[in-house]
Amino acid sequence: MGLLKSLLIGAAVFGAVKYATKKGANGKSLVDELTEQAPEWLDKAKEFGNDLKQQYRETTDPYKE
Repeated sequence: MGLLKSLLIGAAVFGAVKYATKKGANGKSLVDELTEQAPEWLDKAKEFGNDLKQQYRETTDPYKE
């Protein structure tokens, strides 16, 4: 039973890797697109975090008039 389970998991991982690295119509794979968009997403996440920090500081400032 353990061997069958290992074979199924291995086949699923192989299929996922093959799908993620398969070149599409535009000549780029899913992995290529993700690596190109990652810096943009990181910048957006940093901006969102800074906005949350600013909102927290505004609501917890005891000296606010």
